[in-house]
This record gives sequence, C-alpha cells and structure tokens, in this order.
Amino acid sequence: MEPTATHDTAPTATSTGRIRAVRLGPRSVAALALVSAIGVVGFGWPLFAPGDSGITTHAADAPWLFAALLPLLLAVVVATIADTGLDAKAIAMLGVLAAAGAALRPLGAGTAGIEPMFFLMVLSGRVLGPGFGFVLGAVSMFASALLTGGVGPWMPFQMLAMGWVSMGAGLLPGAARLRGRAESLLLAGYGAVASVAYGTAMNLQGWTLMQGMASGISYVPGDPLGDNLARFVAYCLTTSLGWDLPRAVVTMVLTLTLGGAILKALRRATRRAAFEAPATFEAPAAFETPTAVETPAPSDAP
Repeated sequence: MEPTATHDTAPTATSTGRIRAVRLGPRSVAALALVSAIGVVGFGWPLFAPGDSGITTHAADAPWLFAALLPLLLAVVVATIADTGLDAKAIAMLGVLAAAGAALRPLGAGTAGIEPMFFLMVLSGRVLGPGFGFVLGAVSMFASALLTGGVGPWMPFQMLAMGWVSMGAGLLPGAARLRGRAESLLLAGYGAVASVAYGTAMNLQGWTLMQGMASGISYVPGDPLGDNLARFVAYCLTTSLGWDLPRAVVTMVLTLTLGGAILKALRRATRRAAFEAPATFEAPAAFETPTAVETPAPSDAP
C-alpha cells in the first residue's frame, strides 16, 4: 500500500511560543522593503521637486505606480511562498479577509472618515504577520475600490497606505506574551495612530495637486522643504483632521469591543489551518499474514 500523508496540526511557533500564520523570511523582507521604498518615493517626491518640474502632472503618475505595484505585490506573495511554503489555505484566508474588509468599508459610506475596515486590517496584521498583512491591506483596498466605484489616481496610493497600516500591526511587539485587555489596548492605540497616519499620507498625495488653493496652506513647488512641510501641517489641521479623528475613534471603539473575539477567531483559524506545517509520510501498519494451522491427519485406527 502507498504511504499516507499526515500533517502536523500544531501552529507555527518559535521557541517562545509566538504563533504566526505566515512568518517573514529574507525574501519577503526584501520584497516588502522594495515596494515600501517605491511607495515612499511615490508619495514624497513632489516635496523635493524643483519649481519648474511641472508638478501638476503628478496625477498622471498614478497608472504607472499602479502598474509597478501589482507585480511588486505578486513578488511579496511569491517571496512568502518561497520562504514559508505558503499554501492554498493561506491564500483562501487572504481572499476571505480581503472580501470582509472590502465589504466593511462601504458601511460608513465615507461619512466623516468613518471606515470600519481599519480595525479588521489591524487585527489581521497582528495575527497573520507583516508580510501577509501588507498584501491583505493592499488587496482589500483594491477590492473595495472596485466594489464602491472608487477607482481613480488615488487608488494605488490607498493600496500602499493600507498595506502599511496592516503591516505595522504585524510588527508590533509582544505577539508571544501579550493577550487579553492589554493586547486590545495596544492594538486600539496603534489603530488610532495608524488611522490618522493613513489620512496624513493620503493628504500628501492630494495636497501637491492643489496649488494656489490658499496662500497659507497650499503647496509651492520649489520652496524649501521646511516651508512646505509647515504649510502641509496647516493643510491637514484645517481640512482633514475632522475626517481622520472620527476614523481613529471608530477604529479604537471597534478594537476594544470586538477585538478580543476576532483575535481569538483568527488565532483559532490559524491553528486549525496549520500554515507551514510540514507534510510527513507514514507507512501504514503492516498486515500480518495469517499462519496456517496444521490439522492432524486422521488416524487409521478404527
């Protein structure tokens, strides 16, 4: 008979007991560093552009950034597969969580910046790790843009920013030991900061296109970096803080109220899915050949 495959049902863990569905290997780190570097350049290069650079054409760069982002996201997935043997179970979980995140985003309908998907991205990144979290955040934002019709030059920047939000949650300390209320407080605080940081990053993408809007807060190509940053801070305080703060509050409240149950559910799914569990082959138990029992010959005696 053929040997049968069995899977170790224990979750991936280090010697300290740290459980993580998809670990971050060297190839994954390199891929994440590359895509993040390109994202930082995509967001920040207008601040260093000379005054005669034609900065108003910055919106035309979005399709090129999107074209570069898709293969880089694929590179992160391929690198994770190469590092950890990412299997169909992890891909299925990625699809389910991305669909859930895309469905949560329209619930706030963009009202006052309320976006319930943020708390799910934070919790998922915490349990599933930074590499998985980055891909999840980017794919969720892409799916939600298709679902809500929010496709535009801002979409690749939203994908990058949401990927960073989820990745940052996976990099938070205490994943092995911190549980319960303390972990919920940590994630709630991070979610609030990340919600504001997301809005700030998206402001930087849009602010450079709004030259001449107001003398005190508009972007001025070629001005010293310090002057433009001061105007940018004023721009954020006067135009978007009313959207970023409600997003931060909603993320905190949802994390504190629902976070514990969702973290348990995600960790339970991680244990049962047994990502990265090596397949071993065991030979079936040998069947013993029955021993023939000799019967005595009949006696010739009457």
